[in-house]
Amino acid sequence: MYAITGVTGKVGGALARSLLAEGLPVRAVLRDAAKAAEWRRRGCDVALAEMDDAASLASAFREAVGVFILPPSEFDPEPGFPEAKRVIAAVTAALAEARPGKVVCLSTIGADAPHENLLTQRTLMEQALDGIGLPVTFLRPGWFLENALWDIPSASDEGVLRSFLQPADRPLPMVATQDVGRLAAVLLQENWIGTRVIELEGPVRVSPNDLARAFATVLERPVKVETVPRESWEQIFRSQGTQNPLPRIRMLDGFNEGWIEFSDQGRSAIKGTTTLDSVITNLVAASRSAT
Repeated sequence: MYAITGVTGKVGGALARSLLAEGLPVRAVLRDAAKAAEWRRRGCDVALAEMDDAASLASAFREAVGVFILPPSEFDPEPGFPEAKRVIAAVTAALAEARPGKVVCLSTIGADAPHENLLTQRTLMEQALDGIGLPVTFLRPGWFLENALWDIPSASDEGVLRSFLQPADRPLPMVATQDVGRLAAVLLQENWIGTRVIELEGPVRVSPNDLARAFATVLERPVKVETVPRESWEQIFRSQGTQNPLPRIRMLDGFNEGWIEFSDQGRSAIKGTTTLDSVITNLVAASRSAT
């Protein structure tokens, strides 16, 4: 049995569907009982657990051949990342009690960054799980291509993609969530000893200009990039309701300044197969069907 947290999200869902397609038993670990019926119909065992509740997680992980940990993302963390630390403590305690055969944890590019930023939440998770005495794989994907979902309104209505990633012509390691889930399914079925790190990016690196070109093709209208001046970021984020914007600002600095990067600029990273154009096509189609 493979226990999968975050199964209702894009990565966890792709992972669970990949395992089910191979006829492997899956335990869907859910927070919301209302979403359980769908996964039971797919043939999953279901366990209800909160990611900051060690007892329910340990029950969900018990007797699992492998466990996939998808930590919740806190985009407006309090100083010191107390939200992430509560989850880390619960997950670590649950794994130590349940002792599954192996663990794959979704981490991120930048988990080894030299400066504190929004992704430090994953650094802390890696540090904690490295010491539990189980085979652990940290899967570090690049920037999710699906983040472009937030650019659809301005690209569609104004022909503008406002980018915090800059300069606009600089390619960055990005990847589709479908590729992340598929690789996680492969990794969960492997056997290894100790701790390992696996990096993943898409078939080619993607710049903001590339995103604009993909939107222009799908939307059949010109789309240009406007880079958002850094001095305006804090005000923008606070106007959106963010209480503590510094971690997000520093994450963007890390990508823009190059200190959030794969260990050898991606030369050793596994390359996914899902293209930028296919992701943008699907995002726009889903957006149109929802309106």
